Amino acid sequence: MTAGSVSDAIYWDPFEASLRDDPYPLWKRLRDEAPLYRNDRYDFYALTRFHDVEAAHRDYNTFSSAHGTTIELMTPEPNEDTGLFIALDPPKHTQYRSMVSRAFTPRRIGQMRDDIKRIAGELLDAQVGSGGFDYVQDFAALLPPTVISTMLGVPAADRDRLRQLVELAFHMEEGVGILNDVSRGAMGEVCMYLIEQMEERRTHPRDDLLTVLVEADVPGTEGDPKHLSSQVAAEFGLMLFVAGTETVARLLGWAIASLAAHPDQRAALAADPSLTPNAVEELLRFEPPSPVQARLTTRPVEMHGETIPTGSKVVLLTGAAGRDERKYPDPDQFDVRRAFDHHVTLGFGIHYCLGAALARMEGCVGIDETLRRFPTWEVDYDRAHLLYTSTVRGYQQLPITV
Repeated sequence: MTAGSVSDAIYWDPFEASLRDDPYPLWKRLRDEAPLYRNDRYDFYALTRFHDVEAAHRDYNTFSSAHGTTIELMTPEPNEDTGLFIALDPPKHTQYRSMVSRAFTPRRIGQMRDDIKRIAGELLDAQVGSGGFDYVQDFAALLPPTVISTMLGVPAADRDRLRQLVELAFHMEEGVGILNDVSRGAMGEVCMYLIEQMEERRTHPRDDLLTVLVEADVPGTEGDPKHLSSQVAAEFGLMLFVAGTETVARLLGWAIASLAAHPDQRAALAADPSLTPNAVEELLRFEPPSPVQARLTTRPVEMHGETIPTGSKVVLLTGAAGRDERKYPDPDQFDVRRAFDHHVTLGFGIHYCLGAALARMEGCVGIDETLRRFPTWEVDYDRAHLLYTSTVRGYQQLPITV
């Protein structure tokens, strides 16, 4: 079937919460019946099969990130000067990414394991003997911002406020998603805070990522190096803080929900922690924290008998790609021992997640330290709450009994 012929029979959009409680049956229909899906209401195409999504990630010249990667925030003109380098194409994307990439190498992240383990242990020890707690609010939403704040150099007294602002930045409103006054206000407040911190670093540099951003040199218009503007540097810091907080918080929430739903898999991890790294990969495939990304085409693209015109918004449904039976046998089965080569949850190609090693480390430590203290638990789904945005899906509240 063509994209147009199924538009009335199948409807998916990234803002409709009722289509996201359990999106997988609908995403399977899209893979099978409309692998190139067209949404006329919001004027975008969607790709759902693994190999299509992977190919689009590879072909960054055709599927551009420079107009934004969140459907409601995309702009007709490309971004030229922003610290949100995930919304840039080469060469500027390459320049900006290289400035901080050394802070996120697997070797550097491996050196942080003891600190991450200590932070996780302190948070979980506070819940021992409680009988139950909100796993996300009391742990999963606290661990990653504490870690990334430490790397950035955010003072401990300010971290909780920043975490609250990031949650507000994902406030959704019907029809406009996160393009609303609450979300914009929260993002603006975080940027202003980071600008203040960076101005302080200009006169009092420290051994932290905010100082790295302040002191970084990038090519100027005449070829001479120059420093980032305060606004661009703050946007860079905002992106690192948001990305370093949201992905891991949702990953850990999905871990606890998925392991509760599959107690045999939970028992396997409790008995053999060496399985945890593979379990994290399976969780990323099975319940991706960010299942939707967006691109804009720079030329006409022929796919599945249709032509995607130049300048079209294209949604890459990585959440659907992770359940594609063309790539993964029994894709709806959660198996911590699953053998597979890779997934696209953390991106692919030049936009592969800069913090992937950190996210994996925090995921592994968080799961291991949880199982060390609480080998079993039950989820109170009546009080659980899923966070929905056009790009993020995961638990905001997840009460458990232990």
